[in-house]
Amino acid sequence: MLQNPEFEQPVYSISMAAHLLSISVHTIRMYEREGLIIPHKKESNQRLYSKADLERIQCIRRSINESKVSINGIKRIYSLIPCWEIVKCSDEDKSKCEAYKGHEQPCWTYQNKSTKCEDLKCRSCDVYYKYSQCSEVKDLIKSISR
Repeated sequence: MLQNPEFEQPVYSISMAAHLLSISVHTIRMYEREGLIIPHKKESNQRLYSKADLERIQCIRRSINESKVSINGIKRIYSLIPCWEIVKCSDEDKSKCEAYKGHEQPCWTYQNKSTKCEDLKCRSCDVYYKYSQCSEVKDLIKSISR
């Protein structure tokens, strides 16, 4: 789970995050709606972002602007992360899991009832946390193919 509390500490408001990233608040909200990011939400429902979140958003922006990958393409790439291997799902969990069966969306966008992931907080899950950067997803794919 989370390994660098300072890096993961949600301290930036959505307006500050947008300012630091030189993007609009609307863009950040769109990424959330599309399931690319999971902001921390206070009890008041205010979104807060960490340095790790800002890096994830920068990776998404680079993919869109420099590599010309669409939002659906990014969702597809995230959907290919073998979450069932990372969280060590049983065969029974896999048989009930939409992320295991599908390839359209990241696993953290599904409500996997009656599976190991039902009670996990996706924001702090290794699948979301460890593979937030483009290079980390690539390294994971390389390690699986060995």
